[in-house]
Amino acid sequence: MLSAKSLFQEILDNDQSFRLFCSIAASGEAQGGWENARIAALVPASERDLAPKITRHGADEDKHGRIFNALLKKRGLEPVEVPPDTDYTMLLEKQGIGLAHEKLKADQPLTVQDIITYLAHSRVTEQRAADQMVMLKKYFVDHPVVGRAVRMISNDEDNHLAYTHEELLRFAGAGHGRHIQRTLRETALAEIRVYRDVSLAVMARMGRILGWSRPKAAVLAFGIHAVYCYERLGGWRRMVTLKMPDRRNALGGPATAAPEFA
Repeated sequence: MLSAKSLFQEILDNDQSFRLFCSIAASGEAQGGWENARIAALVPASERDLAPKITRHGADEDKHGRIFNALLKKRGLEPVEVPPDTDYTMLLEKQGIGLAHEKLKADQPLTVQDIITYLAHSRVTEQRAADQMVMLKKYFVDHPVVGRAVRMISNDEDNHLAYTHEELLRFAGAGHGRHIQRTLRETALAEIRVYRDVSLAVMARMGRILGWSRPKAAVLAFGIHAVYCYERLGGWRRMVTLKMPDRRNALGGPATAAPEFA
């Protein structure tokens, strides 16, 4: 039976599909680490207290990238170049979502509006990441190969999501509520399109590697389009609501190490 568990197990069991999966994941996490490090360095003076949390966020993303690369190394595999149409992070930037890399490469301090843009981008993309980790935990939390990675990354993603809720609510309380909601909505609607396109591109490549039949590939493509339709009709709203999290000050300390993957 075709299911999320059987699909991921198939990808996990094949060296080439596992190599592509981990390479895409590692690249995205490393890119997120760089972006957060640059944002932390450019935080405006009025928000300097936020810089250590942004630094922690970036350190977590870097750690996740190392974990995926370590999983490849344990299997005797090298990363592959990420195909452009599967590069979620860069495709979001091309849609004008988040802070442009040109801005982050400059040495000019960011504005409060820039920080809100960053937090809104993180709120939406961390929701996606947290949702994916919930699925992986459901099926693979005790898996001998990826179980530890799933548990560690899932906990970090929950922290990141809690942090974005708390900080955006703080800015909303300071009078930025309308701007936050507008930015969240624009970000979410762009993200669901990019996620659909990336999912189709990744599944097409996995299908070629694993030799999927045309009916199987068609069913998976239909499922991706169905998810997009659900999200476009209203599912995107889960990405823009804000509530005070149970985990307060979730990024208030140093990043946790990952010795088992070092």
